[in-house]
Amino acid sequence: MDQIRILLRRYLAAAWRYRWATVACAWAVCGLGWVGSTFVPNQYEASARLYVDADAVLTPLLKGLAVDNQVTSQLDVLQRTLLSRPNLEKLVSNTDLDLLIASPSDLEALVLALGGQIKIVPQTKNLFTISYRNPSPKLSFDVVQTILTTFIESKTGNNRSEMQNAMLFIEQQLAQYERQLRDAEKRRAEFRTKYLDLLPGEGSGVSGLDGAQVQVRNLQGALADELSRRELLKGELAAIPPLLVTETDLLQGPAGPAPNPAAAAAAAAAAARNTPERAKLQEALGQLDQMRLQYTDNHPDVVALRKRIELLRRDVASADAGVAQAVPTEPADAASPSPGNTRNRSQPNPVYEKIKVSLVESESRATSLQRQLADTIKERDRLLEIARGAPGLQAEFTNLNRDYDVLRRSFEELLSRREAMRIASAAEADADKIKIQIVDPPQVPQNPVAPKRLLMVTGILGAGLGIGFALAILLAQFDQSFHTVDELRDLGLPVAGSISLIVVSSRRSQLFAAFSFSIALMMLGSVYVALVLRLTKTSGG
Repeated sequence: MDQIRILLRRYLAAAWRYRWATVACAWAVCGLGWVGSTFVPNQYEASARLYVDADAVLTPLLKGLAVDNQVTSQLDVLQRTLLSRPNLEKLVSNTDLDLLIASPSDLEALVLALGGQIKIVPQTKNLFTISYRNPSPKLSFDVVQTILTTFIESKTGNNRSEMQNAMLFIEQQLAQYERQLRDAEKRRAEFRTKYLDLLPGEGSGVSGLDGAQVQVRNLQGALADELSRRELLKGELAAIPPLLVTETDLLQGPAGPAPNPAAAAAAAAAAARNTPERAKLQEALGQLDQMRLQYTDNHPDVVALRKRIELLRRDVASADAGVAQAVPTEPADAASPSPGNTRNRSQPNPVYEKIKVSLVESESRATSLQRQLADTIKERDRLLEIARGAPGLQAEFTNLNRDYDVLRRSFEELLSRREAMRIASAAEADADKIKIQIVDPPQVPQNPVAPKRLLMVTGILGAGLGIGFALAILLAQFDQSFHTVDELRDLGLPVAGSISLIVVSSRRSQLFAAFSFSIALMMLGSVYVALVLRLTKTSGG
């Protein structure tokens, strides 16, 4: 802390020793600065504030129906294109700035300068300020007014021009896609007509060849079931007698038929046919016929039903065997009436006739199924021969469908875009989606905004005093005298003691020196105060 105090006292002593050099330097710097500041031209600024907002009613109504041009993006484009070279050259030609142009190089320099001097600053989301500075108040006003006019014209002109260009492009693309779509539809229709039986249907997705193969399998299964039913009916028919024989007692009259083993067997066979197992078997066979019309032989339900039919057939066979063993056998002469007293009568067996009719129907169905199966196999073989001749048929048809679907989706998308563009164009022409309101129109400026002369004068005074003090310190650095005993000891020499400064000059001369120094500083301050009062009066008036 003592060292800092000692150093400060040394600098103050040096400044006092070289006080007149400090005053002279301050006067020179301030004088030159104040005189030079008068040659700095005034800058006048003209500005205008715009409020830009989207239509509060139309924009929500058109959302999702028309092309949505964001206000922010539109304004960003306007700001970037507004200060483009063509617009700036138009600005120069419409104002007095063209008087400053003497050569193409001057025009180039002026355009570059205007690009940096014209400011378009967003103050809030929807509030923008356009400003320009120039030494001429009228010229600054003309520039801002021209920029404002160009801004409004660009807002409507650019949007409508872009709408027209976009609509023209979409119409051209629609015509091109329509031609391609028609060609694709023609190729697709010709291909389908040529290979109609081998291609899947529009709704079912099953081709004629696949349908023929499924039908062959179904007919083969139905024929096998019908043949099995026919064999079963033949076995039953062979076990049942075609006629029923009855005996009548001539003496006693018609006292009822005598017991007959054949009749008992027929009755037992009829009872066997009426068992629940046989009824279930017939019902299962009918269900199998219905299912084979819908599913293939490998379908799980068909396979399960077939297994159930086999079990039912075994049950029916076991029931028939049990009935055959249970038929009683009696001697021929056990209770038979005498031949002279009886008479035999024969009549058709109704059970036999019914089974015979069922057998005929089964044979007829089997014959019809064989004929249908032969025709279906012939048709399947024909389609297989065609399919072998065109191995890449399905892949080619898939490619045609894929190309057609892509073109159709693109065409439909362009149609929707065209309708959205028409709505947007109508909204742009009949109702402005973006509203521009001039909040503060530009005015011819009366007072300069730059330079800040009061601040400049004050800065020059501070710079003069600072430079003068710095000059005094610099001169003190070149001073070879010693101010303290410690400075002598720092040289490494023995110091016996020190003698205080003997003031040679009189007290009056010291006061005169201090007074004259103060007068010089006061005169510098008086000039500064006069300049400040003049600047204040000028700016106030």
